[in-house]
Amino acid sequence: MLRKRWMAVLLGGGVLALAGLTADDALTIEHADCPFFGPSHDKLVQASLRGFRGGRLVRIGGAPGAAQPGDFSASRLTEAVASSLAAPGSHAAAAVDPSTAGTIDHYLFDAMKQAKVTPAPLTTDAEFVRRVTLDLTGRIPTPDQVTSFLQDSSSDKRSKYIENLLASPQWADKWTMYFGDFLENNSRNTQIVRFQDGVKGFNTYIHDSLSSNKPYDQMAREIISAQGSDSYTQGELNWLVGGVVTGGPVQDIWDQQTANIADWFLGIAHLNCLLCHNGHGHLDSLSLWGSQTTRMEAWWMSSFLSHTTTRRTTVSQNVYYWGLVENPKAANYPLNTTTGNRPARQPVGSIKNVAPQYLFGDQPTPSPGENYREALAQYVTSDFQFARAAVNFMWAQFFGMGIVDPPDTFDPARLDPDNPPTDPWPSDPSQPWPLQPSNPKLLNALAEDFISSHYDLKELMREMVNSQAYQLSSRYDGTWDPSWTPLFARKLVRRLWSEEVHDAITQSSGVVPTYNMGAVYGTTSWAMQIPEPLNMPDGANRPVNNFLNAFLRGNRDDQPRRGDGSILQALYLMNDNFTASRVSVAKAPKTGLLVSAAALPNDHAVTALFLNVLSRYPTSDEMSKALANLTASGAARNAQLENLLWSLYNKVDFVFNY
Repeated sequence: MLRKRWMAVLLGGGVLALAGLTADDALTIEHADCPFFGPSHDKLVQASLRGFRGGRLVRIGGAPGAAQPGDFSASRLTEAVASSLAAPGSHAAAAVDPSTAGTIDHYLFDAMKQAKVTPAPLTTDAEFVRRVTLDLTGRIPTPDQVTSFLQDSSSDKRSKYIENLLASPQWADKWTMYFGDFLENNSRNTQIVRFQDGVKGFNTYIHDSLSSNKPYDQMAREIISAQGSDSYTQGELNWLVGGVVTGGPVQDIWDQQTANIADWFLGIAHLNCLLCHNGHGHLDSLSLWGSQTTRMEAWWMSSFLSHTTTRRTTVSQNVYYWGLVENPKAANYPLNTTTGNRPARQPVGSIKNVAPQYLFGDQPTPSPGENYREALAQYVTSDFQFARAAVNFMWAQFFGMGIVDPPDTFDPARLDPDNPPTDPWPSDPSQPWPLQPSNPKLLNALAEDFISSHYDLKELMREMVNSQAYQLSSRYDGTWDPSWTPLFARKLVRRLWSEEVHDAITQSSGVVPTYNMGAVYGTTSWAMQIPEPLNMPDGANRPVNNFLNAFLRGNRDDQPRRGDGSILQALYLMNDNFTASRVSVAKAPKTGLLVSAAALPNDHAVTALFLNVLSRYPTSDEMSKALANLTASGAARNAQLENLLWSLYNKVDFVFNY
């Protein structure tokens, strides 16, 4: 997702132009900080124009089916990880059964059939139980969960297991972390400070909302329309406060808050660009809708924020909390700026103030006397695009990429399968723009299901993880073509989040720490419960902070969470004290894994280590090799068990969810 805030900085309110530069060169310089230009431009163009016609990948301006470098990194990663996995073992995978297809399977398997692509088989029970437990709760399953599931012969055991996960407190912890990332809940960003009390307030709001299964549209309305004076005690105030921009006129704040609403809740990041300039000449290669939309129309949306004042109340020196206050008598969005973080805003003809008008659908306007932000919140959450964006963001979490990808680059002019765009692509007038979603009918059907469920996030997740498509193996029989990736014909792997790596090592080893996060945050043993990254006090916590940072948890501001690997991560798993202290019999508590394994016969000890760490039984080959290295007794045998546990923490199938 694109989450880095950006501002088009112009010198003296005009465009910076240098002698000898072409118009395109000047445009690139003008937008040096814009995520839609500069280094990201080509990648975003490729992603935006990826589509399917007749089951074949089509890239506008390129040969049909010609995959470009960097297009399908998730596919290549999946190939590499799948080739490194042990054989499935005795719990073999089953074939897909189209006769039991639900909404997701109907549309995906139909697309695969039209493309003449055979899906991967269903994943094994052992792989499924680990995959879905990590995806829903951020934890690995316990040995009891694994063995009970494998021994269960009932036909509905997968759906029953999913229900148990959705009802667990760990589910709320994982998705509080997700929405904390998504909504950028941090104590300070590049513009403002919300302090730990603000983060805790927002974190509590998110956690309580999820625990009570509050409808997602209600959460969005509360966050967009929040009013109050104390961001510490009224947590939902903190999201809009996060859009405060310093060093410019108040319109800069309204514009950023508007851009955030469009990005987070409609998946339309390009509105940010339009709040600086008309789309034509800027978004022509990225968004058909954007290229036809003006800055004035974008200001319609910002005007919904023009009655909002952001206030600070001092608690003590350099400590304050935030409030959001509405002034219904304030003027509509004024066009009267010459400085700030965006280009000048000056009257357009006789228009000196822009009235609020929703940019999409029937373009409604608030009734006389109606609270502007409450009206905007209602328009946003009633928009079909709100549901479409929500399910696409969630789809990317469970399937490895969005149906529209990147998930916040929706082009509203290219979404309707019954009304495909006919406008010519600028660089090739012989070809029209393609539909943007890889499977537009599936995306619409999921959005309709989400609305019918009253925006129930658990029901949305239930529908996704119960599908056969989600339960496909990451292994693929035969030759895999990377251009099939948007068909979702196999499960795409992902590297575990930093918190998942930490908590998996903690849980499996039985060596459970206690972290003192300070007076505001209190204590925790689980990384998934840390309210925000990069803000646990250092000192005793510095080693675990460094461990978590190595796995790229981001900072919820200008450094998004990332799932790529690195040599540093491998070194931390091999050598860092966090891991080393958990592969030591001498340092393990009486209830620790190594202490209990040391008391077992060799074959049982090997099985215990595999079940605890990898959530599966060892293959016969793995058992033979492990037993061949367990030949000593006493302290020497303990050292051999330590080596085995260390090796399991450094296996591909520990650090990836597959």
